[in-house]
Amino acid sequence: MMRDWRGLYAITDSRFKGDDIAQQVLKAIRGGARIIQYRDKSDDATLQLKEATAIAEVCKTNDVIFIVNDDIELAKAVNADGVHLGHTDASFEKARELLGADAAIGVSCYADIDRAKAAQLSGASYVAFGRFFNSNTKPNAPAVSLDVLAEAKKQLTVPVVAIGGITQDNGAPLIKSGADMLAVVNGVFGAPDITLAAQSICNLFDA
Repeated sequence: MMRDWRGLYAITDSRFKGDDIAQQVLKAIRGGARIIQYRDKSDDATLQLKEATAIAEVCKTNDVIFIVNDDIELAKAVNADGVHLGHTDASFEKARELLGADAAIGVSCYADIDRAKAAQLSGASYVAFGRFFNSNTKPNAPAVSLDVLAEAKKQLTVPVVAIGGITQDNGAPLIKSGADMLAVVNGVFGAPDITLAAQSICNLFDA
């Protein structure tokens, strides 16, 4: 599958998944999401395998990139396109070794452009910066300014993700500053109408 790292990057959250997380993901895809990340911070490995397997099938059927947060073994087990790593997660090298040369590996860089440069040098598929706005998912994460995003686009060649409290109302300046993707949790899966929320954010890229 050709990976087009642009557009809405929708991230699941166990707070919003209801009875059928795969159906919620499908709604986001119908709204235009091009990348889906499965994020579950519980210790229920059985549930995670079940949910990730279902989401992987939905993404494959709809030709959408599927990324697993943190868990390299889970990503491999469900044949995901790749994994996303934060600073406390497994190493980039371990992810590459286990998932193979073609796997997509994204790296959280917060406000650290040097970390992003190192990730790019290692072969990262994309780098993520944030939080840019108040976030329900990570309320204590340090805030990042738009200047970091603009500087990252000047210094990097890999695609750049913006994350943190993003909605249809505040996403446009991030795209203008250089974000190739908007990573959204609550603004999609916490919305009353997931498909409509996804569409509204996707429309920002066409504005």
